Amino acid sequence: MATAMATGTAMANTKADHRTHTPAGEAAMDDARWQSVLARDEAADGTFVTAVLTTGIYCRPSCPARHPLRRNVRFFALNKEAEAEGFRPCKRCKPNEPSRRQVTAMAVEAACRTLDAAETPPTLSVLAKAAGMSPHHFHRTFRAHTGLTPRGYFDAARAERTQTALRQSQTVTGAAFAAGFSSLSRFYDSAATRFGMAPAAMKAGGVGEVIVVAQCQSRLGCVTAAFSRKGVCAVRLTDGPQEGAGHLIAGFPHALIVPGGPDFDRLVKAVAATIEEPQLAEELPLDIRGTAFQERVWAALRAIPIGTTATYSQVAAAIGAPRAHRAVAKACADNKIALLVPCHRVVRSDGSLAGYRWGVERKKTLIDLEKAVG
Repeated sequence: MATAMATGTAMANTKADHRTHTPAGEAAMDDARWQSVLARDEAADGTFVTAVLTTGIYCRPSCPARHPLRRNVRFFALNKEAEAEGFRPCKRCKPNEPSRRQVTAMAVEAACRTLDAAETPPTLSVLAKAAGMSPHHFHRTFRAHTGLTPRGYFDAARAERTQTALRQSQTVTGAAFAAGFSSLSRFYDSAATRFGMAPAAMKAGGVGEVIVVAQCQSRLGCVTAAFSRKGVCAVRLTDGPQEGAGHLIAGFPHALIVPGGPDFDRLVKAVAATIEEPQLAEELPLDIRGTAFQERVWAALRAIPIGTTATYSQVAAAIGAPRAHRAVAKACADNKIALLVPCHRVVRSDGSLAGYRWGVERKKTLIDLEKAVG
């Protein structure tokens, strides 16, 4: 009994020291973690563990056990950190083993690697069997994690290989085979469908593509939108029209950029209207151009509900790559379609606003406006 009391006293003293020396930023992060514990948020599993001073046990955030008192809780980023302090893993939620969500994420990541390397799309049955799921469950799970169907992911991955091969190969024929196409006809058909231009034009850096540009004023400054045959392919938020046009020219250096007429004036106003009414973004056709990974991230951004935010780690978990939060941050920074692909909804793990290409003040305004209508 004396030993148990001494252990409890030591843990309590550790807790007191921790609370005394916790910086403001760390305290805010702990508060956010506590909210995840109260919500039993599976998305937070693997990002931290919860240790209870009175029991000496640590759990994953989604543990179904009764919640401890907040004053008896410490948070650790890693299991081994909790164990180094003398805490034991919970036998109910088993935080020292992969969570159900992590196992699913690893299965989706393995399927993505298979699709990345495939010349022809593997059947749904083959992918599902490798993941240990039924075809229906695998299809639904893969789409929930990546924002794409397995076939859509395969098409995006092959398109990415095509672009890389065109940059590196001396001839279009060589690029076709380097990209994994078994015949030139399939290569041309895919390029025409995916990019809306012939491979020769792609290799020349987009020569021959026509981009129509329109601009209008908004409460966030000048909105500059670029349109291709498929839809909106870029949106810029700048202080003035010249700066916005300059961004567009830099983004499409070899395309023919022409000003739009009245029809495009109406379209750019529809884009700007999403600032006040973000739900309108779902009605606008988009021409999203990126790598397979970027398109997965951007699809996840569009799935974040209006009026809410997500952390980089949560977005990484949503696409089945829980360790890729830095790559997610880079994909957000590379997003070419402001407003409509809402990278402004992504924040740091402590809830603070990370950098935003068009200014943190614009980001704050967008989040506040969306909270009001979400």
